[in-house]
Amino acid sequence: MKSKELILILDFGGQYNQLIARRVRECNVYSEVVPYDITIEKIKQKNPKGIIFTGGPASVYGENSPKCVKEIFELGIPVLGICYGMQLMTHTLGGKVARATKREYGATQVSIDNNSALLEGFEKTNKFLMSHTDFVEKVPEGFTNIGFTNSCPNAAMENKEKKLYGIQFHPEVNSSINGTKVIHNFLYNICECSGDWVMSSFVEDSIKTLKEKIGDKKALCALSGGVDSSVAAVLLNKAIGQNLTCIFVDHGLLRKNEGDEVEKIFKEQFNINLIRVNAKEQFLSKLSGVTDPEKKRKIIGEEFIRVFEKEAKKIGQVDFLVQGTIYPDVIESGLGKSSVIKSHHNVGGLPDYVDFKEIVEPLRSLFKDEVRKTGLELGIPENLVFRQPFPGPGLAIRIIGEITDEKLDILKEADSIFREEIANAGLHKSINQYFAVLTNLKSVGVMGDERTYDYTVALRAVETTDFMTGVWSKIPYEILETVSSRIVNEVKFVNRVVYDITSKPPATIEWE
Repeated sequence: MKSKELILILDFGGQYNQLIARRVRECNVYSEVVPYDITIEKIKQKNPKGIIFTGGPASVYGENSPKCVKEIFELGIPVLGICYGMQLMTHTLGGKVARATKREYGATQVSIDNNSALLEGFEKTNKFLMSHTDFVEKVPEGFTNIGFTNSCPNAAMENKEKKLYGIQFHPEVNSSINGTKVIHNFLYNICECSGDWVMSSFVEDSIKTLKEKIGDKKALCALSGGVDSSVAAVLLNKAIGQNLTCIFVDHGLLRKNEGDEVEKIFKEQFNINLIRVNAKEQFLSKLSGVTDPEKKRKIIGEEFIRVFEKEAKKIGQVDFLVQGTIYPDVIESGLGKSSVIKSHHNVGGLPDYVDFKEIVEPLRSLFKDEVRKTGLELGIPENLVFRQPFPGPGLAIRIIGEITDEKLDILKEADSIFREEIANAGLHKSINQYFAVLTNLKSVGVMGDERTYDYTVALRAVETTDFMTGVWSKIPYEILETVSSRIVNEVKFVNRVVYDITSKPPATIEWE
């Protein structure tokens, strides 16, 4: 959907830039993250309803700190500066930024003027996340103070006439109580948005656009069964029907019954032209004796391309290659640049021989939660839409050490039990990622009065909003007890279950 309304997010290096954009969209307004040095001409071309400056780690006095031109404040477009964005606005417009004697970090009580259009509907004192060393010592001429803390005299400011606003705190994070309301107030009270960004319109408009673009030509999609490629495939199928061919490379490293489930859903429910390639023996042969996780990844990525190429050659010429790129991929690969196709999920590297004219990326403007909403709008089953994030190399990097058929069977069963019990407890949507790992550790146990010497299974469950950081999930003991009991009783060659209670950082979400 081409929204009539746009909010530009100028990225000054803040860790929450994607989160700000997501919060804007949650308020039904379309947003784009753009480089901080975007030209005035490009801003005018995009004609945004408002502009938000992100935070960032720099100081406005730093020699190489990111800056923007003063003209941006003279366009008549409302601007909201967050943290560094507020400091930059202050510095650029003649106020004073100083180094704080006491750094503020964490949830902080902020006293505010709730008569301001930005802070309407809040109590006089509210808890927001602060994270800064510099602070605004003196607001620019024409601005008034609308917020402060015990150690920050100017925690929020406004120039009502020019619609320029600055806040030292981060309203986009969960630690800021009701923080999204600050963004909502900026969008609706100040930018006067109407809120025309909704998923049902996106689906309808995308199908129409894809029909016009592709017509009766051929398109090819590498389908992994993951959320992104699945939604992209169904969207294309709605637009061009049997002119879409999906190649599903089953490398044998998927979770229990997953290959069959993917094939059934796409062939029976959506009548998609699907080619399933059962290549388990081929992949396991290449992985035989390999223990290094990076080598595993490389082998799987390269082999996936070879299998995909072989199958695609049978089809012949295609006009479009469908890619499940989503907006975070675009942002992380360099704003405004095309992202490369990812290993396994999309192709793993563009095969040179494939004769196609253009890449189609129907989800390029969406965040993951929006992709899921699109999937539901398209009628994709909820269990697939909310499928757990799954790495391209699959279970290969959840088996520590060499990969064998026996180890795969053990892990598939243990992982299935863990996921089943999490779903039974109703935690499958609140825990963002959870899975089992088959460690390479064997230990002594006792089962039926006999000594055993079997594998240890590790359980991993993480709660996160951005997958860049995360905390281990505090799953109730009784659920962990049930999972552990079932695994050691139902899965052969496992006699011990442990729970990973390490957050990210210092650990990563995956073990390899």
